[in-house]
Amino acid sequence: MSAPMIIPDDAKAWPFIEARKLVQRLTKSPPTKGYALLETGYGPSGLPHIGTFGEVARTTMVQHAFSLMSDIPTRLFAYSDDMDGFRKVPDNLPNQEMLAQHLGKPLTAVPDPFGTHESLGHHNNARLRAFLDAFEFDYEFKSATEQYRSGALDETLLNVLANYDEVIEVILPTLGAERQATYSPFLPLCPNTGVVLQVPVVECNVDAGTIVYEDQGNRVEVPVTGGHCKLQWKADWAMRWAALDVDYEMYGKDLIDSVRLSNRICRILGGNPPDGFAYELFLDEEGAKISKSKGNGLTIDEWLRHAPPESLSLYMFQNPKKAKRLFFDVIPKNVDEYITHLHRYPDQDDKEHLGNPVWHIHRGSPPSEKVPLSFSILLNLASACNSEDKAVLWGFISRYDPNATPENHRILDNLLGNAISYYQDFVKPNKKYRAPTDQERIAMEDLVLRMEGLKGEDGETLQHEVYEVGKENGFDNLRDWFRALYEVLFGQSQGPRIGSFFALYGVEESMALIRRALAGDDMTKDPKAD
Repeated sequence: MSAPMIIPDDAKAWPFIEARKLVQRLTKSPPTKGYALLETGYGPSGLPHIGTFGEVARTTMVQHAFSLMSDIPTRLFAYSDDMDGFRKVPDNLPNQEMLAQHLGKPLTAVPDPFGTHESLGHHNNARLRAFLDAFEFDYEFKSATEQYRSGALDETLLNVLANYDEVIEVILPTLGAERQATYSPFLPLCPNTGVVLQVPVVECNVDAGTIVYEDQGNRVEVPVTGGHCKLQWKADWAMRWAALDVDYEMYGKDLIDSVRLSNRICRILGGNPPDGFAYELFLDEEGAKISKSKGNGLTIDEWLRHAPPESLSLYMFQNPKKAKRLFFDVIPKNVDEYITHLHRYPDQDDKEHLGNPVWHIHRGSPPSEKVPLSFSILLNLASACNSEDKAVLWGFISRYDPNATPENHRILDNLLGNAISYYQDFVKPNKKYRAPTDQERIAMEDLVLRMEGLKGEDGETLQHEVYEVGKENGFDNLRDWFRALYEVLFGQSQGPRIGSFFALYGVEESMALIRRALAGDDMTKDPKAD
């Protein structure tokens, strides 16, 4: 086995900080199971959203950092709470009426509304695993249904039963009076309906490993093992930590109080609660928390249709303790920031590498391909061409950089496809062109005249000329001048460096674009279609 990599103590990227905590934990108490276990949890009641992916992505970054600091092997469990009762039909699922007939059943007993899998739980599990596999995460999938039914959790479930009163005492103070009267950590599955019952437990038989509950006036005795019962989720979380000996798990900031309770229960069961990391929540367009039942925010496949997967990993890497909006308008910024970090990497030293997000995204081996154009420029190129044909856009790129081809610029080629999708879905439907004011018209006419003598010049030269035209035509705030160009030429209020775009699009074509706008032509049409 190779020796761990020496990571400087002042390496401040948050995965290193978390990995050091785990090193200290396992140095103090080496794992008898022979490996460090990191876990992520997922509730498959609704389609997997980006928050679920984010927890796995971030945990993987900590796992990689730890593997460089310690020679202790690691395993990562992606654990699906698919035995939970189906409490509410998410708004973004089909066959709502059918699903409503199965409320209360375990998610793996609810029919799949898409008709592709054994159950809703199996469908959503498969969707999650497909996304995780696409990112080549090294994880092991665990199904709560399989864990309960196989007997893998039986020993710890009997331990919960033996410590029933102590577990109850932890939970009851957090509940209202009405819920206190009926609360039990054990939720039996009704033998007749299959529904996960929330019923009073009237008797615990530790020696027999059973509980007795009342259901519609009848007393029913069932084993707590073998999948006949499941646990309320806070007790379930603690039981899982103890049963699997979990060393590390992340959780949303809204679960901090629940973590405290589960920690106490885990200790009652003789376990050592895992180290944790409380990340901030993801917010939708309106600033509300992302919810599986509401289906707000972005799904993983929606992001991946419009941007490369590395940009999503970057979004997860940056500022995990800061609440962030998770909506379509964050995509271009994250793509361009990823490209920027990738460009900086070759010129950085080893210490700077460890702080560069792409080192963590690519597990220490970022690609060496240089991406010559920003995502924002590609969006403007699609906008100016009014074309959704990748070959048309490559025509402009090849003229701008004769050495660039889809074969030797695979990242750029993929970005073009993403840019076209983003343009189709979000830019094109929201374009709002306007006519120039008198001052803007004079300035744009001046710009066209000056560009006559700038054919073949680079983006910096063109950018400088745009600046000079704005200053000489009375724009005290040059932002107003650039905004005018974006609104008149592209139907949007902002964009990339206009000089860089002119260089890519071509000076002749850019002059023609301005002339069309000044003539009042329909800017939403392909100019070559006339």
